[in-house]
Amino acid sequence: MAAERLVVIGGDAAGMSAASQARRLKGADALEIVAFERGHFTSYSACGIPYWVSGDVEARDDLIARTPEEHRQRDIDLRMRTEVTELDVPGRRVKALDRETGKMYWTGFDKLVIATGARPVRPALPGMDAPGVHGVQTLDDGQALLDSLDAVGSGGERRAVVVGAGYIGVEMAEAMLERGFAVTVLNRGEQPMATLDPDMGRLVHDAMDGLGITTVNGAAVTRILTGPDGRVSEVATDAGTYPADVVVLGIGVEPETALARGAGLPVGPHGGLLTDLSMRVVGHENIWAGGDCVEVLDLVAGRTRHIALGTHANKHGQVIGSNVGGGYGTFPGVVGTAVSKVCDLEIARTGLREKDARAVGLRYVTATIESTGRAGYYPGAKPMTVKMIAEYRTGRLLGVQIVGRDGAAKRVDVAAVALTAGMTVEQMTALDLGYAPPFSPVWDPVLVAARKTVTAVRGAGS
Repeated sequence: MAAERLVVIGGDAAGMSAASQARRLKGADALEIVAFERGHFTSYSACGIPYWVSGDVEARDDLIARTPEEHRQRDIDLRMRTEVTELDVPGRRVKALDRETGKMYWTGFDKLVIATGARPVRPALPGMDAPGVHGVQTLDDGQALLDSLDAVGSGGERRAVVVGAGYIGVEMAEAMLERGFAVTVLNRGEQPMATLDPDMGRLVHDAMDGLGITTVNGAAVTRILTGPDGRVSEVATDAGTYPADVVVLGIGVEPETALARGAGLPVGPHGGLLTDLSMRVVGHENIWAGGDCVEVLDLVAGRTRHIALGTHANKHGQVIGSNVGGGYGTFPGVVGTAVSKVCDLEIARTGLREKDARAVGLRYVTATIESTGRAGYYPGAKPMTVKMIAEYRTGRLLGVQIVGRDGAAKRVDVAAVALTAGMTVEQMTALDLGYAPPFSPVWDPVLVAARKTVTAVRGAGS
C-alpha cells in the first residue's frame, strides 16, 4: 500500500512542529512528508529577533532550533526557497515556485497543513517601500535591518524612528537604543502598549521617557520622505515630521492567509483561518492550519482572536502532528497571556482589558495596587503596579496587567492559571504561593490586587 503524502506549507514553528510530530508517529513507509518554505531558514524564534538586533543575542544561528538539514535527516522532504503560490482544494494539490530556479510545479497531497504565518502591517503610504524602512517578522527581515544599520555608519547622531508602540515597537525601540541610535516612537494611540489599558500604558510611557526614548502619542504616519540617495530621511505625521536614518515598523502583524482565501477556505473576523479544536480547517476533513495564520478561541471572552505567538504556534503544531500521525490532540484556546520588556521595565498582561470586557457585554470592577517584587526591607526591592479586572457581582477574574521591574512580568502566570481555571478573585486570595523575602512580600502583589478587587466586587454588589 502506497504511503500517504502530507504537504506542509510553512517551515517555521507550527509547520515543522506538525511535520516532526507526525514523523514521530508514522515512519516514511506510511507517511511521506513534503514541506515548503519560501525563506532561507526553518524552525527559528521570531520572538528573539529584537534581541539579536540589539546585540543581546550574539548570532543569528542562535535563534534557529532546527536546520533544514536536521529536518531532512528525519525523512522530511523540506524544499527551501520554494513558495506555494496556489492551492487547489478539490484537486488536492498545491502549485509551488522554486525561487532559485524559477521552476513552477504541482504537488499532490492526501493531507495538508497550512502554516503560512503572519506578515508585518505595512500601510499603503508614500515611501513605505523606500530603502531603510523595515518590518521585522522573519530572520531575513532581521538580517536586512542589521545590514541597513551598518549602512547608516557610526559617525554623528544616528536616528531611528519606530512606527507603532505595541510589543514589537517597544522591543525594537530598546534594540535601537542599545545600538546607539536616538529613538523616536510614533504611536497612533493614547498611550504605548495598546494591549494594556491606558492607565497602565502611561506607566510604560513614563519609563520610556526616563530611558531617553521619545514617545509621541496620537501621531498617525502620513508618508515617508527620502533623501537624494533614495533612502529614508524623515517620517511625516499629522503631528509633525521626524528625521530618520532608519525606520522600523512595529505596527503589528496580520494573518498571512491570501493563499487560503484564494482557495475559498474559511476565515474569521480578524482575517485568520478558522479551525476546530483539533486544528482542522472548518469544513475540510484533510486540511489543518496552525500558528500565526489562524484565529484562536479566547476562553475569557468566548470569541476568536488573532494572537501571533510562538508558544501557540508550537502547541498547534504538536496537536496537528498528533492528529495527522494517527494520534489525538486538541487545542482548547487561550486567555491572552503575553510579556515583554523595554530595558529593565517588564510588561505583562492576561485576559481582558476594560474595553474588551465592554465589547462582549460584561460588567466589571477594577482595582490597582502598588507593591514590590520582594519584601520591602530586602535589598533591591523595586516597585510593581498590578491592575485586576473582575466580573461585577460574581467576582470571576477577567484580566490582569502588570508593569514593574525585578521579576514583575512572570507573575502574570499565576493570573493566567486562575483565568484558565475560571477562578474568582476571592478564591485567588487563598492561593498558596511561594514566599521568602528575596522573592516576594508576605502578601504577593497578585494576591494584594485580588484582595482589593474582592472589596471592589462587594462594594459594587451592595
